[in-house]
Parts: sequence; C-alpha cells; structure tokens
Amino acid sequence: MRRSHTLMGLLFAASAGTTTVADEASDLAQELANPLAAIVSVPFQLNHDENLGVSDQGSRTTLNFQPVVPFQLNDDLNLITRTIIPYIWQEDVVPGTRQEGFGDILFSVWFSPIGTGDITWGVGLVVRFPTFSDVSSDTWAAGITGIALRQTGPWTYGALANHLWDLESNPDTPTNVSFVQPFLAYSTEGAWTYSLQSESAYDWETDAWAVPINASVSKLVQWGALPVNLQAGAGYWLEAPEVGAEGVRLRLQAQVVLPRGR
Repeated sequence: MRRSHTLMGLLFAASAGTTTVADEASDLAQELANPLAAIVSVPFQLNHDENLGVSDQGSRTTLNFQPVVPFQLNDDLNLITRTIIPYIWQEDVVPGTRQEGFGDILFSVWFSPIGTGDITWGVGLVVRFPTFSDVSSDTWAAGITGIALRQTGPWTYGALANHLWDLESNPDTPTNVSFVQPFLAYSTEGAWTYSLQSESAYDWETDAWAVPINASVSKLVQWGALPVNLQAGAGYWLEAPEVGAEGVRLRLQAQVVLPRGR
C-alpha cells in the first residue's frame, strides 16, 4: 500500500512538472508576440519575393538578422532596441544582372513605460545606416517610431509605425517614407501562434504604396537549453510600386530566445 502511494505521488509530481513546463512555453509564446517584451531574442528571418523590376522577371531573397535587446532603465521605464541587418541576393531586378550584399541597416529604439496593464506602448527614434553595397540606398536617414498594442487573453493586436527622412541630399535616392505594420496574433496553450500582419510603406517622393499582407504560424520549441520560435508564412502583395515585388511572397524564421538576466 505504501509503495502504491509512493508511485501515485511520483506520477502526480511528473504530471505537475509537465504542466508547469507547458504553461511556461505558452506564456513565452505570447510574450514573443509583443515586440516590446523585455526579452532578449535573435530572429533570423528569410524572405523571398518575385516579379520585381521593369520586366517583372526579377527575384529577391533577403536574410534578416534582427536582434532585440531590452534594458530596464529604472522601475518605471524600459528601453527596447532592435537592429535589422539584411543580406540580400537579387537577380534580374535590372534585366541580365545579379547583385548581392548587405542592405541598409535599420536601428530602432523605443522607450516603453512599465506596468501599463494590458496596453503596452513605446516611442523612440529610428536610424538607417547605408552600407554602400550594390543593394544599398547609399543614403543616411532617420526619424521617429512608435508601437502600441494590447494583449487580452490569447490575443495580441496593435501596430508599429515609423517615418524616415534622408539626412543628406542624394538626388538618386531621396528618402521620405512612412511605414506602418498592423498585427494580430493568437497564441494557444500548446505554444502555437497564428499571426496576420502587413508591412506597408508609403513613399512620399514617388506617391507609391507597397502593401503586403502576411499570414504565418509559429511554434515554440526547445533546442537544448534555449527556446526557439519557428515560423513559416506566406503573403501577397496587394499593392506595389511600378518596379516592386508582385504576387506571392514566402517567409521562414527562427527566433532564438536568450536567457533572462538575473
């Protein structure tokens, strides 16, 4: 009888431990849906677009390395940084040519109040650093950026926006661009997340919109000691500039979550 009680106790403890791990994974998956979460993460995002250029025969593949690093300034304020470093391969954007190299680097910083309930927001600055490669704009730019979102139950919804102005007079690549990224995500108890978002940009110089709509599904898994959020998605360009991408686009992402500081 005593042995039976011991076995039941061990089974209960194992079950409770499994439930705790599952709950932690579910909570982390929902936190990762919040771009202002105080989590150090390193996403590697691969995008593929087709039908670019004057002949609509071009293709572009972009690998974005985009680490997110938060800092707690005091009991009331976080500072969140995100750097997007793209490496680009493109063919026939200009017919018969091929380009490859690092694209312009985009650095954003948001000041975000702590303890605002289910609504999270942040405002800050954004800077674009040209890399002067074959796929660079060769123009410095800077501007303002903001994020606002709400998390209620399994849902996360909100928008990120920024505006960039060029910091130098380059007649070939003037910059006056607004960007807005509305997003909606649903996270499950099994650490799956289903997302719908757009990454729309309006160029005030050319009076042109670029509007993709993207849908994705992600799953938080454990690779050794590190949680990794794996994502696959597809999108469609609802509107694009004359030489911009058209049709279907594809996306894969692996987001490595680093341990929290103590």
